[in-house]
Amino acid sequence: MYKISILPLAKQDIQEAAIWYNEQQADLGKRFTKFIRSKVKRISENPQLYPVRYLSVRTAVVDVFPFMIHFVVNESDRTILITAVLHTSQSPEKWLERQQ
Repeated sequence: MYKISILPLAKQDIQEAAIWYNEQQADLGKRFTKFIRSKVKRISENPQLYPVRYLSVRTAVVDVFPFMIHFVVNESDRTILITAVLHTSQSPEKWLERQQ
């Protein structure tokens, strides 16, 4: 199993989406964060299951919700850095701006 770190901006992505979902329907934000946690756990168990999408950044589509978790794997110390959690309709430039 790999150790997971989540960048503050990625945590903010999750919080903002959860708030938005809660505004749409009671407890939907809680359900969203549950699916995020579940996918992060699966990523930590086997990150190579997920394709490299940009340079060395892999992405995992969240079940049920239209979001992708963007992450980088460091094999030498068996760590994963989650850099973004973005809605699939958002422009890839938003993720690229974070890499600058």
